[in-house]
Amino acid sequence: MTGVFSLLPEGRTGLLVPSLSEAGLPGGEDIDGYLAEGGYAPLVAPDRLLGRIAAAGLRGRGGAGFPAAVKLRTVRDAPGPRVIVANGEEGEPGSVKDRWLLRHRPHVVLDGLRLAAAVTGAGRGFVYLSDAEAERAVRRALAESAPELRIDVVRTEHTYVAGEETAVVRRVDGGPALPTAKPPRPFESGVGGAPTLVANVETLARIAVMYSRPDEADAVAGTHLVTLSGGGEGDAALVEVPVGAHLKVLADVCGHGRAEAVLLGGLFGGLYGEGWTDLPLDHDSLNAAGAALGCGALHFLHPDDCPVAVAVEAAAYLGAQSARQCGVCLSGTGAMTKALSAVASGEASHDTVAKLHRWSQQLPGRGACALLDAAARVVATLLAHFPDAVDAHCRSVCPACAGPAPEDGRRFTVTVP
Repeated sequence: MTGVFSLLPEGRTGLLVPSLSEAGLPGGEDIDGYLAEGGYAPLVAPDRLLGRIAAAGLRGRGGAGFPAAVKLRTVRDAPGPRVIVANGEEGEPGSVKDRWLLRHRPHVVLDGLRLAAAVTGAGRGFVYLSDAEAERAVRRALAESAPELRIDVVRTEHTYVAGEETAVVRRVDGGPALPTAKPPRPFESGVGGAPTLVANVETLARIAVMYSRPDEADAVAGTHLVTLSGGGEGDAALVEVPVGAHLKVLADVCGHGRAEAVLLGGLFGGLYGEGWTDLPLDHDSLNAAGAALGCGALHFLHPDDCPVAVAVEAAAYLGAQSARQCGVCLSGTGAMTKALSAVASGEASHDTVAKLHRWSQQLPGRGACALLDAAARVVATLLAHFPDAVDAHCRSVCPACAGPAPEDGRRFTVTVP
């Protein structure tokens, strides 16, 4: 990897600590150093912190970008005992931000968990993860900080659906990490039946920094950790960037300046070709363009990368990662993968493409989680942004698409720095 670095203006507070990222300290941040930064300060006015979060417009970093203050307030106002879970399970193969935070900045995550618990009135907390190195760092940090709030660490298997909020609740309760039907949502009935806040670890980390640096709350809420990767000669990198940064700038900083397209949001945001360089990194702008920021993972496609091959691999990976609980998901991902494979091998007809169009419009929203939605968006954006490539594949075999489609997502996988 190129490494871990920040594109924030000089003097801005962020989550990337150069001394830690450059030294690659195996034990993560030091407790004394974190206390010197203002960490673990007593929370004397929970409502004031909630107001600060709302005023700064902090949005969740788990994928949906939901306003953090709304989630906090909803759990706070629920009756009875409440629970909070720091969700550090990254299902997207192209994202590394949450594991990096848990490995290298566990105290800022635990501090955010403590603060969010105080705001919501939660009496119990959990850190949910699958990464062994992250677990060791979190347990060390818990031993150093000895929080008053009871915090347990729950280990799960690493799968695409394991980080979905109802799967998180199910696993914390001792079951398999598989999504459940909704309603109820976790904020209504979560761990042990209690109202539960499932919060992404980056969201919690930003809450901690906003509390220790109140004058910079807007700046902290207005930056993202993004994972940049791609084929060709470019490198992968974890970068902290301000909201609104253009995707072309992000491509340039890690050697992907020749990229001709991008896969957004891990596998959830879709494939984008012409005009992608002008897209700004923020939820509203990307949603308006029919895209999604998701977990903040961007995979750049270079001139030698075939968008059809990328779509086939993405769909095949998602199909292999299906929880196999919803018939529509199992049959839908399978059908789309089979049809895309026919396109890639030059064996598709116009009827095949028509079916892909129809499925991409009819299948979203029909599964228990967003996996089926991700597969449908990959198909829909391939057809919308690369119609000439799809048409060419229907007429002849593409060398880049030769061979069976891999299911392991290796093309998109990034190593944690």
